[in-house]
Amino acid sequence: MPAYVISMMSIHDPETYKKYTDVTPPIVKRHGGKFLTRGEKVTTIEGEEYKERMVILEFPSEDHVQAWFADPEYVKAKVWRHAASHARILVQQGGMNTENPDPKL
Repeated sequence: MPAYVISMMSIHDPETYKKYTDVTPPIVKRHGGKFLTRGEKVTTIEGEEYKERMVILEFPSEDHVQAWFADPEYVKAKVWRHAASHARILVQQGGMNTENPDPKL
């Protein structure tokens, strides 16, 4: 079952953040992940306007997400992200029943 990573970042040091974004794509790919969005424009249609950076990735499973996040090369890259931004990173399991989901959930 796929798993999705939703990353929301507030970037205060774009130069350092670019060091992070320059090295992450091959690490994501090595763990079976792919970028669905990578900092494209976000439009708020309800609630408080979202003005920060958002990235959405898809992995084959949550195990793949955990392996990516623990990869030694990614652990080194995260130092730049931590220095340059504040982030909230979520993992959402993909559902098997997207045609007719349970309305009680």
